[in-house]
Amino acid sequence: MADSLTPERRSWNMSRIRGKNTKPELLIRRMLHAKGYRYRLHGTTRGGRLPGNPDLVFAGRHKVIFVNGCFWHFHDCRVGQHAPKSNSEFWETKRTRTRNRDAEQRRLLESSGWDVLTVWECELKDLSALEDQLEAFLNRPG
Repeated sequence: MADSLTPERRSWNMSRIRGKNTKPELLIRRMLHAKGYRYRLHGTTRGGRLPGNPDLVFAGRHKVIFVNGCFWHFHDCRVGQHAPKSNSEFWETKRTRTRNRDAEQRRLLESSGWDVLTVWECELKDLSALEDQLEAFLNRPG
């Protein structure tokens, strides 16, 4: 199916997609805050910035959480495996580069003693299971 938008309009739409304070991230932040968890945002600690700028940093627990969109970070779910038909080489390169960068940042964090959890956008469909997963991660001894 051909793109129904002009290249200029598509470019404008894509430029509006943000990496911080996304709806999935805000939902998880509200959920954890309501349970009494406190965190810092976007990779900040008193010692400076962490590799990859994790969405949520629990410095006292030495744990971080990334909230990733399935398409953008090449998740193995149906949405993440959708390959755009137009400009496919560009998207394949961009998404592969993102996946490799994510793996490297995770490796750096783990080698520095941080416990890392990635929450995928598709996991928001079952909020009770997600809540259990988050609590288990945050309460697990590091």
